[in-house]
Amino acid sequence: MSSPLEGLSAIVTGAGRGLGRAEALELARLGAAVVVNDYGQPGRDGSGGASTGPAEEVAAEIRAAGGHALAHTGDVSDHRQARELVESAVGAFGKLDILVNNAGILRDRMVFSMSEDEWDSVIRVHLKGHFNTTRFASAHWRERSKAAGAPVYGRIVNTSSEAFLAGSAGQPNYAAAKGGIVGLTTSSAQALARYGVTANVICPRARTRMTEDVFAGLARPAQGPDPLAPEHVAPLVGYLASPAAGHVNGQLLVVHGGMVAVVERPRVRAQFDTKQDVFTYDELDGLLTPYYADRPQGETFAATEVLGLRRRDRAD
Repeated sequence: MSSPLEGLSAIVTGAGRGLGRAEALELARLGAAVVVNDYGQPGRDGSGGASTGPAEEVAAEIRAAGGHALAHTGDVSDHRQARELVESAVGAFGKLDILVNNAGILRDRMVFSMSEDEWDSVIRVHLKGHFNTTRFASAHWRERSKAAGAPVYGRIVNTSSEAFLAGSAGQPNYAAAKGGIVGLTTSSAQALARYGVTANVICPRARTRMTEDVFAGLARPAQGPDPLAPEHVAPLVGYLASPAAGHVNGQLLVVHGGMVAVVERPRVRAQFDTKQDVFTYDELDGLLTPYYADRPQGETFAATEVLGLRRRDRAD
């Protein structure tokens, strides 16, 4: 069995269930020692008491297979606890090499019905949670690089969503957080490259408790593998965490069911220049109104057809 991550250590957040669990198991299978982080709340909306159960179970599963793992049940949206998470990996394994951010919650509501807390809580767990762990992991790599006088090994794999690409009517908080994670990733990729660190972001499509509404109409196949199983996503995370992906940096990839799509940065579709010193209303009306009138009704910013995306609107 290939072990490209042998001798490396990793943190996977939100690793007690679903995608995070599959990713933690894959990194361990490829040879990494893994800190399995999960706050353990039973509700996908972040409700219920924290529990050590989910993280401990996955860590035990890794150890039973002959790997090295420890459980961490801290809340990554808390700055102090995120620092302690990174410190626990360094303390247990001597250093941190790989950070996979996956933790998140859902509190869906139409934008005209959403409460302040529903907005804040999703932004906090997804976007701030990604920032907190990145903040302390990147400081660790920078300090090691400065001490060594050379680049070190560092990999960040963040988790966004096609909801940010195509919009999701009942998830303005989630879509905004996932868009923010893309910006955080590309900024981190530029800032950390000099230290030997890469940062990439994936938009996974998988059947988990977070997406049970989205894929409610797509039953598991009676025979053969489920194309929406999280195990289809985990190998890409393993690759991005590996030495082979050293030249992959600041990239956005969509992944599901045996497909990986590399997403381009936004490109200019059309440009209009004023024939005067400054645009006037009438000139813009004469240029932009016919342009948009000729485009399909309801066309959005993202070319969802390219990715084959079909999301169900969510009720409030």
